[in-house]
Amino acid sequence: MKTLVTSTVAATAGPPPATVGEARPSGRQRAAELLQRQGVLAVLALLCVISSFVFSSFATLDNVRGITIQASFLSVVALGMTMVIITGGIDLSVGSVFALGGVLAAWASQYGLLPALLVPLVVCGAIGAANGLLVAKAGMAPFIVTLASLLGARGLLLALTHEGATTYLVPRGSTFQELGGGAVWGFGYPVLIALALFGIGGVVLQRTSFGQALFAVGGSGDAALLMGLPVARTKVLVYTLSGVLAGLAGALNAARLSSGVTIIGVGMELDAISAVVIGGTLLVGGAGSVSGTLWGVLLLGVIQNLINQIGSLDSSYQSVVSGGFLIVVVVAQRYLSAARRGT
Repeated sequence: MKTLVTSTVAATAGPPPATVGEARPSGRQRAAELLQRQGVLAVLALLCVISSFVFSSFATLDNVRGITIQASFLSVVALGMTMVIITGGIDLSVGSVFALGGVLAAWASQYGLLPALLVPLVVCGAIGAANGLLVAKAGMAPFIVTLASLLGARGLLLALTHEGATTYLVPRGSTFQELGGGAVWGFGYPVLIALALFGIGGVVLQRTSFGQALFAVGGSGDAALLMGLPVARTKVLVYTLSGVLAGLAGALNAARLSSGVTIIGVGMELDAISAVVIGGTLLVGGAGSVSGTLWGVLLLGVIQNLINQIGSLDSSYQSVVSGGFLIVVVVAQRYLSAARRGT
């Protein structure tokens, strides 16, 4: 049983070195693994190259900055979603939690930078922790639990804003506003924060016992229990982390918009799930990477930008294209997984 879980975890970090008497992976198996892990990056690179020739303004620095700043908020949310899906769970509440975090941050910004960040992180983290406790301790289905949190967070948001009639504004010239609008070399602070978080997330997944526990729990929860891993605690922590990151993304968005907008975040959970799955993380859990999620978010951002470049198409076409990508990726994952097993 221990060998089964260890093999599941090791598969996410690359093929193990061959030992004496052990058959090396065939060329077909290695190619399938490479495509499963890095295929989205190849598609993203190809799409960017083609777009650079078709649209003269696509490869400009201003356009790149625009794509990255728009993608930064979704990427932070998708990072938490990646951790949850690797454990075999799902978090449908992140869109509402994102919007709630923005409202809480805008309201608290009148008291300074720290309250503007801490209030949404604490409240949204508490929502995530409640999700984790219900999933891990009560044994409830993640879909039902997080769907209820989606509705609850949206209801709390409406209560705080008097059914959306009150919009909290971020004080002009405040440090919190600078956090959302400031830039280094033209790239906004939210972009740099997102990159830093993804760097930390990559280290956590691949270099820490907590990260390896996520893969083990997603690969086989029963086997992880037999190994002595804290399965329940791991699930609680990962849902808490998802809530914290969604709240942080909402706070950064409020800082950029200088207000707590109440109508945002609808459907964001589906965008986050799409980015994670397109990036190669398996919905059944046990395999995935944060780098793949980052490429998936950027791919969705580039698609949206191209729709805007065309001009004659509205934003609803992004959903059509994203859905098409999602179906293709899921089918490809099944084929590549079979190819890696040599079947």
